[in-house]
Amino acid sequence: MAVSIEFKLFAPRNQQSSLIGSFSDWQPIPMQKSEDGYFRTEVKLEDGVYQYKFRIQTKSPNFAPDEWIDVIDPYATDVNEKGKHGIVRIKDGQKIIDTYVWQHDDKPLQNNHELVIYELHVADFTANAVDPDKKGTYIGVIEKLDYLCELGINAIELMPVNEYPGNYSWGYKVRHFFATESSYGSTEDLKRLIDECHSRGIRVIMDGIYNHTDEECPLMLIDRNYWYYEHMHYPEDPGNYWGPEFNYNNYDEKLDVKPAWKYVGDVVKFWIQEYHIDGIRFDAVRQLANFEFLDWLAKQAQKHAGNKPFYTIAEHIPDTNTVVKPEGPLDGCWHESFRYFVIPHITGEQFELARLKEILDPRKQGYTTAINTINYLATHDRQRVLRELGDRGIFDTEAFSRAKLAVVLLMTAMGIPMLWMGEEFGEYQAKSEDVTQPKPISWSLLANPENRDLFEYYQKLIALRQQTPALQSGNIEFIHENADAKVLAFHRCYEWGSSVVIVANFSDQNLDQYQIPDFPTAEHWRDWFTNSKIGVGNNSIITALPAHTAKIFVSQ
Repeated sequence: MAVSIEFKLFAPRNQQSSLIGSFSDWQPIPMQKSEDGYFRTEVKLEDGVYQYKFRIQTKSPNFAPDEWIDVIDPYATDVNEKGKHGIVRIKDGQKIIDTYVWQHDDKPLQNNHELVIYELHVADFTANAVDPDKKGTYIGVIEKLDYLCELGINAIELMPVNEYPGNYSWGYKVRHFFATESSYGSTEDLKRLIDECHSRGIRVIMDGIYNHTDEECPLMLIDRNYWYYEHMHYPEDPGNYWGPEFNYNNYDEKLDVKPAWKYVGDVVKFWIQEYHIDGIRFDAVRQLANFEFLDWLAKQAQKHAGNKPFYTIAEHIPDTNTVVKPEGPLDGCWHESFRYFVIPHITGEQFELARLKEILDPRKQGYTTAINTINYLATHDRQRVLRELGDRGIFDTEAFSRAKLAVVLLMTAMGIPMLWMGEEFGEYQAKSEDVTQPKPISWSLLANPENRDLFEYYQKLIALRQQTPALQSGNIEFIHENADAKVLAFHRCYEWGSSVVIVANFSDQNLDQYQIPDFPTAEHWRDWFTNSKIGVGNNSIITALPAHTAKIFVSQ
């Protein structure tokens, strides 16, 4: 039986609009405009799948005044880019996204301070799937979840999965904010991926692109200057301009609404409620430059998430404590300075104790809590560690040794560790210079003994971190430093007795009988790598420190 289905379009400054679709043989159906800025009409529809779009008199300056154009619904949850229309599904007389039934909403998930995050791109992560239907898809990622569990990952951060034009992209110029990337699979597939993650105790963090959009975003076509800055927000910084930028300062006095706030707020609410995501990484926060909006948006996100843990993360390059709580709007910030200083220290180009101490203890940079910084050695925007080493002529066993030093620092520093897909087994190919060119990771490397050994090293360190409250805490104390020998030791402790000491040798010299005085007190200490007891005499230990390596001592 056909029922009346409402279609609406928010376009306060536009004069006329109509609805066209497969249900009307693509003939215009007039829409009525209300004082609240919406055009509305109702159409009697049977259960089924229909195509539709809006025809509107545009207010965008790149068209003739009040020119009639066709646009896809800015709130369309499924789109056909080739056909330039949205898709609506009707079931039992209601609009639906799909019929997926969630199975694992009751599964407890890790709190923010317990996270070990794995950043991945759906297509590049799954490009080697044996089944062609699973290559580059959400279902292909599901097949890799047991691998991520084996590694010890408890959160994945997905690069953008919004519908983008073309067959491949990083997704950072969003055109359709409510629709999912169709080349990766259906909306049910994405929900199944998130549900399967939750069943394994893995949280899902989404990339949120709220600074800018694609030039063909429907909002751009409807009324550019209502949602966007009329001109480039930062004309003095054209290198960091990626497309039309949302104007979060624009206020519509007549309707008492901030248009960009309203739209992006609706986007965030939709993704949390419809796809059950557990966090958002906010892209280009320095360029967005509106902490009042971000504070409101983060609070809205937590409200929609309810009682489950939620994590809001800023990509703010360079990183800054001003963007995180307690004074800032978000929970955590990508800690770019961690990578920036770790790389030259493991390559031997630099040794500055003050810099090392700042990134290992971000409180020295003004951060407050253990979740304020997300530490990493590489991201989709940065070269992987083995590439950085290779570019400096450091290869083979020596390169793997230094990569191990780097990951010890990553897993034992104060802050949340994040991996970029493939780094755990020594992926070394250069980062992509073109966001439209695929760059699949080389899973075959895992068959090589040195690569497998590096994977197992990551695996053990992740397990140590997850089993040791001290490494998840906000406590870190530097107990020994030797600028001449290039040695630094620090102590991570927790109030209930968990205690870990890390001793790192950044030099190219083997230090066979190295003494560390003022060693912390505990009933027993053991070398975590060899699982052997160590003796503490006169509050000091003597140990061998091979070049470019770190040792970990844990209390018992």
